[in-house]
Amino acid sequence: MKKPFFSKLLAGAALLWAGAAQAQPGAPMAPAGLPPFNARALFNPDYLNQVGPATRTAGGQPGATYWQNAADYQIAASLDEKAARVTSSVTITYTNNSPDALPFVWVQLDQNLFRADSRGAAVTPPAGGRFGNSARGFQGGDSLQTVMIELHGKKTKAQYRVYDTRMQIILPEAMKPHGDKLKISIAYAFNIPEYGADRLGRLKTQNGEIFEVAQWYPRMAVYDDVEGWNTLPYMSAEFYLEYGNFDYTVNVPANYLVGGSGELVNPAEVLTASQQQRLAKAAGSDQTVLVRTPAEVTQASSRPAGKNGRLTWHFKCQRARDVAWAASSAFVWDAARMNLPSGRKSLAMSLYPVEAAQDTAWNRSTEYIKKSIEYNSKQWYEFTYPVATNVAGVVGGMEYPGIVFCGAKARKGNLWGVIDHEFGHNWFPMIVGSNERKYPWMDEGFNTFINILSSQNFNNGEYKEQGDVPARITPGIIRAMQDPNADVPYTVPDVTQARNLGFAAYSKTGFGLYLLRHEILGPERFDYAFRSYIRRWAFKHPTPRDFFRTMNEVGGEDLTWFWHEWFFENWQLDQAVTSVAYVNQDPAKGSLISLENRGQAAMPVTAEITEASGKKSTVHLPVEIWQRGGTWTFRYNSTTPLTQVVLNPTNILPDVNRQNNTWRATKLPE
Repeated sequence: MKKPFFSKLLAGAALLWAGAAQAQPGAPMAPAGLPPFNARALFNPDYLNQVGPATRTAGGQPGATYWQNAADYQIAASLDEKAARVTSSVTITYTNNSPDALPFVWVQLDQNLFRADSRGAAVTPPAGGRFGNSARGFQGGDSLQTVMIELHGKKTKAQYRVYDTRMQIILPEAMKPHGDKLKISIAYAFNIPEYGADRLGRLKTQNGEIFEVAQWYPRMAVYDDVEGWNTLPYMSAEFYLEYGNFDYTVNVPANYLVGGSGELVNPAEVLTASQQQRLAKAAGSDQTVLVRTPAEVTQASSRPAGKNGRLTWHFKCQRARDVAWAASSAFVWDAARMNLPSGRKSLAMSLYPVEAAQDTAWNRSTEYIKKSIEYNSKQWYEFTYPVATNVAGVVGGMEYPGIVFCGAKARKGNLWGVIDHEFGHNWFPMIVGSNERKYPWMDEGFNTFINILSSQNFNNGEYKEQGDVPARITPGIIRAMQDPNADVPYTVPDVTQARNLGFAAYSKTGFGLYLLRHEILGPERFDYAFRSYIRRWAFKHPTPRDFFRTMNEVGGEDLTWFWHEWFFENWQLDQAVTSVAYVNQDPAKGSLISLENRGQAAMPVTAEITEASGKKSTVHLPVEIWQRGGTWTFRYNSTTPLTQVVLNPTNILPDVNRQNNTWRATKLPE
């Protein structure tokens, strides 16, 4: 912390001249009655110092005793395309790596959201909602035929209870700590909703229906070292899942193509010889290769005959937290190679109907996937899956490991933005497995941040306007922060008002990380710290404080003030330049520029100073100037009178009153 080394000079200086501050035109007005700046409230050294579990270090790393449980899945599913119904069986191998005995386990039955009597239905407004259960009359939910368990070598029918989207299985004897295994085998079925809360659904096209299938198997709830069993019911927010290996099959009509998480392990059984050759060509090509052309979609020769008119597609996905798939007779299919930093090969692929193929945006889908993933792999952490597939369908935008669903009607730059965002989720939360059910800003906000950089980078800035922070992001953040009813990021999403979710979970967090990178730590320090966070918590379960402490430790700064004001509060920023004076009335001896922090939030100061000689300089002052209160005066080594001082010259900071950011001389000293 810097000492006020100018204080003696300022006390003895003759401050005999000051120019008047003039308004900066076109700037938003500050709301009346901002509370005064309180340095003690902001710079509170104990704000984040809650004691965490011993499994995590004070510096934000997994500790020597860190543990997490695992869940492996074997699934065999069959699609009845006429009834829009999935019939399936799953065997879950659950490993208890915790130090605790577990007398029961919790399993998520996400399809029960679509039951008419679900909690999700009860909290869906009458007019419906993007993430709600609004399918009137739809007979949804998991129909459980059998539930069996195998524990300590004994197989038996499970004793279970279903509560909405959760199933509790009472075990005949407790799972032992440190590696005990439980097998759960469930036979079940469910009807696929036409519009499944923007997570899954069905879209009719001219050449057949597109089925996007997700949350399609019973999934283990997370038992972790922070809260034990995480059993929040699935109503509208997203998910918190254990990692494991998936081996799954999907039986569909022979004329269907299937895209799924992970690697297709039986291509010779489900693809024609021509499609196998084209796929091999795509694996070595930086240019998009058509695996099935629009003209071939209606040709029977573009698909194998299959057995009894059906084929079984077999996928494996390793070290993942979830899998999803899509199937249709209507798909055009294209692909290209992705070049990853280690030299490992991975494929970018797109599946879309002929109608979308007629639009130039979807013809570029695979290019968008390739460029987005290649950039983020180089910038942050290497993409971990063998395939990245984008599916056009009814879902506007949803992410799963190695596969995303994007709206079939997305156009031009909008499709780039959706693809970049949804595949960005393969870093948060697919690789870094935060609890997005409770902390959506740890995946949506982090992803929004990396999207800013990838959009600025794509094709030398083709869509750079989507990453234009001062013009596109800052004004909206200011307006939202001025709303007294705006929710803060650190809020359980079901508590967040629907109109505030985009601000609280996405844009404020993404913008805040951008400010942290560019205005506080600088790109070099930020990038090293952010990469360290990803490496530390890849395929693990970080909490918010693990992130905060990692950034503090690796970045070498106590950023508690920033986490406080940005994630826990909606405090507003109002930096003002109040006066300019000269040392001993002589501009050649230096200028004394006085500032005021009029809001409760604080940020470092950037001042652009112009002299009468035409010389222009930029001065950066650290946030610590505000630790002593809401006013500060600094010396600038001028040689001629100042004509203008501008704070926040790039307009990147969310300053709610830009009118007091500029001081202009009305009269130069004689």
